[in-house]
This record gives sequence, C-alpha cells and structure tokens, in this order.
Amino acid sequence: MIIDPSLNDPQNSTKPEVSRRTFVSLGAGAAFVIGNAASANAQTDGFGKVHPPIVAEDDPAIVVSRPKLQPKAGSPIGSYAATPRSMTRTTPGVVVIQHIWGVDTSIRDCVRRLAKAGFIAIAPALFDRLNPPSGDGQTDYKPFVEYATKMYAEGFVPSDTIAAHDWIQAQARDAAVGITGFCMGGGIVLQSIVDSKGFAAASMFYGNVRPGTKTTAPTTASTFDFTSRITTPLLGSFGARDTSIKAEDVSAMFARLSAPHAVKIYDEAGHAFFDDQRDSCVPGPAADAWARTLAWFHQYLG
Repeated sequence: MIIDPSLNDPQNSTKPEVSRRTFVSLGAGAAFVIGNAASANAQTDGFGKVHPPIVAEDDPAIVVSRPKLQPKAGSPIGSYAATPRSMTRTTPGVVVIQHIWGVDTSIRDCVRRLAKAGFIAIAPALFDRLNPPSGDGQTDYKPFVEYATKMYAEGFVPSDTIAAHDWIQAQARDAAVGITGFCMGGGIVLQSIVDSKGFAAASMFYGNVRPGTKTTAPTTASTFDFTSRITTPLLGSFGARDTSIKAEDVSAMFARLSAPHAVKIYDEAGHAFFDDQRDSCVPGPAADAWARTLAWFHQYLG
C-alpha cells in the first residue's frame, strides 16, 4: 500500500480555483431513487463547525455500544456501534470505516445516523493498537499521518474490517452487510471489495481510486485493471474541487466497473465535503450524498 499524506488533508486538497462541471455516471443496474431532498437538507444546520449530534446517543430509536472486536490477526481493537432498538435476524448492517482522525465525533454520528435509518452499524477503531489521541475537534491531520502509516504497515486492516462485518452478523445472523468509508476509509472500502464477496454493497466517499499507485503517476493501460475483480455494487461520492483525488481518475475507474455502480462528482465540493464537523464541509452535497448512500444500501441490503 502506497501512503500519500496529501490524500488525507482536506485543506491542501481542496482548491477553490479548481472547478469542473458536475456529472453523474450510472453503470449497469445502478438506478435508484434519491431520498427526500428537503429532509436531507434539513440536517445541515451548523455544518462546517463543531455542532450538536444529528442523532444523539440517547435517541430512543437506537442502542449505542462499544464492542471489543477480536480480529483473526492482531490484538483486540475497540469499536463504536449503534443498532435499531427493534432488530430481527435479517436487519441489514453497515461497517463504517474511519477517516484520518479516527472514530471521531463525525464518524460516531454517522454510525448513529445509519442505526436511526434502520441499519446495524459499527466503526472499528483501526488505530486502536497504536494508542492515538482523540480526533474530536482536531483540524490538523498531520499528527495522525504516523498512525495511518503504522496501521497500514501492520497489515491488520482487512482482518479488522471483517471482524466488524462478523460482529454485525452475530447480532443478525441473516443480515446483508455493506461497507462505507470516508477519505482514507473510502480507499479502504475500495480495497475491501477487490477479490471479495464479503460485502453486499459499498459506498465510498472521496477515497483513493488508484490503490497501489501514486495519484501523481501517469495513468497506464493497466492502472484500473483491478476493477475487473470487483463484483460488489459500488456507489461513489466525490468533489470536483478535490486536487488529491482527481475527477478524471474517478471517472476512469468507475467506467471500467462491470458490477452495478453509480458515481457523482459535486462541482461545488472538494475533499472531505461530508465531514460536517470541519470547515471542509459543503452542506448541500453532504446531504445529497448521504441520501444517495441510504438509498443505495436500502436497495442492495434490503
């Protein structure tokens, strides 16, 4: 795995002078209905700075827990989970993969929002073995780069992700399980569905679409060959103003997919546009991308 710190920096990878026309690319089997726009946009008050949770921990519709996961490789790690208060053995689930700041306020809220929408959700704490500082309220990504680098070097990420998947199925044995992630986590989502049928659907937010190659390297005929090994339905949400995850690379990668897929690149958004706790947030695209993600998971997970 090639670690490029610039891919994790929403400030340096979002330039206002970079703008491309918004486009939507839909692949085979990708048609779906976007959720109610008014409802989605109603959740954007106060976005872009520290704000009260969208779904509180004591919301009566959900139950929050912090399970300890025991992956097949490595020592146990913590996690943050939320479940609908009423579950059945078929209640679908989603593994949420953190961004560079770990399982912070925004990721925990995302887990609760998924539970409120009817999914069992869990975010494995991928930095947990490294004793990282809390990412809550942090805006400088640099102190966290060493944790990401060590995390990849340890090689436990696939095992940790599957442990979260298995925890969901321990709660609902017949659950279909999806995966979503943001920035660093978006790249992990893509890696998690190559050569794997473990997840029934995936949604990646502005993650690296060129695993194994630097984004600054020239694109070759084989750059996106890995797409032929993906069978999981994949949704993508990206920003046209993102200078680290290039729109042309996103378009090229999704165009090569034969699995059901859909991608949207938001003209007014840059990197980390969904992170509602930081100033990289762009509320309109954030609300729309969330509605699309919920619709995608309802379509493919049930």
